[in-house]
Amino acid sequence: MVEHSLLKSAAALALLAGCAVGPRFAPPDAPHPGSYTPHPVPAVGWIAGSGEPAQRVAMGEAPPAAWWRLFHCASLDGLIERADARNQTLDAARATLAEARAAVSEARGGYLPQVDLAAQAARERGPAFARPLLPAGQRLPLYDLFSVGPSVSFAPDVFGLTAHTVAEREALATMRQYELQAAHLTLEGQVVSQSVAIASLRLQIDTAKRIVADDLRNLELVRRKVAAGRAPRSDLPTATARLAIDRAQLPALEQQAVVAEDALAVLLGEAPGDWREPRPSLADFHLPAVLPVRLPSTLVHRRPDILAAEAAVHAYGAAVGVATARMYPNIQLSATLSTAALTTGGLFGPGSGVWALAGGVTAPLFHGGALAARRREAVDAYRGSVARYRQTVLLAFAQVADTLRALGNDAALVADERAAQNAAGTALTMQRASYAAGRSNLLQLVDAARSDRRARLGLTRAEAQRLVDSAQLLVAMGGRWSQESNR
Repeated sequence: MVEHSLLKSAAALALLAGCAVGPRFAPPDAPHPGSYTPHPVPAVGWIAGSGEPAQRVAMGEAPPAAWWRLFHCASLDGLIERADARNQTLDAARATLAEARAAVSEARGGYLPQVDLAAQAARERGPAFARPLLPAGQRLPLYDLFSVGPSVSFAPDVFGLTAHTVAEREALATMRQYELQAAHLTLEGQVVSQSVAIASLRLQIDTAKRIVADDLRNLELVRRKVAAGRAPRSDLPTATARLAIDRAQLPALEQQAVVAEDALAVLLGEAPGDWREPRPSLADFHLPAVLPVRLPSTLVHRRPDILAAEAAVHAYGAAVGVATARMYPNIQLSATLSTAALTTGGLFGPGSGVWALAGGVTAPLFHGGALAARRREAVDAYRGSVARYRQTVLLAFAQVADTLRALGNDAALVADERAAQNAAGTALTMQRASYAAGRSNLLQLVDAARSDRRARLGLTRAEAQRLVDSAQLLVAMGGRWSQESNR
């Protein structure tokens, strides 16, 4: 009879299993423009000028997993490897992902019965219902009761509470996985940018030192002319001031280089005082000849921050299902099989077996509107996550568009700075010879020296910016996409 009742109950629960409530996830709509910029980016372009490296845009192609190797800098490869292995932000992201995956396993446990083993020892008086059976005035007896045995409990997922909880946890774990990928990508971009910045600053420092050396030669030239009576004495303080001004540029550049090196050490997971790795020079970096650019429709499905935002939408949608399921009855089934006796020696003796089957339903009747409010809260949170997803997509497209335009401007700037440096260097040489011959004054020489200094520093900065923007475009394309980044 008991078995027949259990079979009927199981059949009823199987029929009710199709009654799961709550929304089913569908990926949110995202903008799908035909191109990143109002005017299509040419497939070939940005030839900066005579003698300058050219870059080709390969539309529809994906960057390699190790995208930074397009710069052909061996020391950079070593820095990226160190950063991936030791960066603390990555370690935190890996731990967060492991935590999220453990939460998924915990939620999936709700699909299975929960089995426990209970043991109890108690001293009792009673039972009260036996009082009429005792002689008048006799107290209820004191006795010891011992029991031990397993118990099984199970909550059938009739209305989808467990299913939606599992879906929410799985979506959160997926989001953490993509956040780890995004952290990898951000870290790699930072290592490249900081390495280029350090190389650029070191080259600017060398340039500034050469400028100071030129100022010293100019000062010596002025001193000889003043001593020979071929130049006014007022030229001497002017040349001295020029030397002091150019020398004053060095401490600021040195400080910027130190800050950049310390930042790179932290990215590598090391204290600045312990890092002694060689720094790549600007000449070690080679401008990527081909820049792979994914189509906008592909970028939406390959860039990790966009995918993380999509997974967050899934999690918020599942949370709506959880809040909805909590508004429906909760069914609990339990069974116990134990042995009980008045002494420990009789626990497993004949007649000591005890079993029980129980079923219960808890249905929410009145919670002061809290359950409905919680569902409205979940729905509003879901709508907000959809808006954030679309905003993430738009920002990604804007980043790509800005970087594409920047690269075109970088190429033109490098060409202009190269031409300016060549012209300024020639002008300085001519002015130095003219001043030595007495055909020009010191102000003309100082002005030519200032133009030369600006041109040399400007070219260094422009070349570094072109490298950085090339790296930023590769990062904006979603960078790596490998199984290793999913671990």
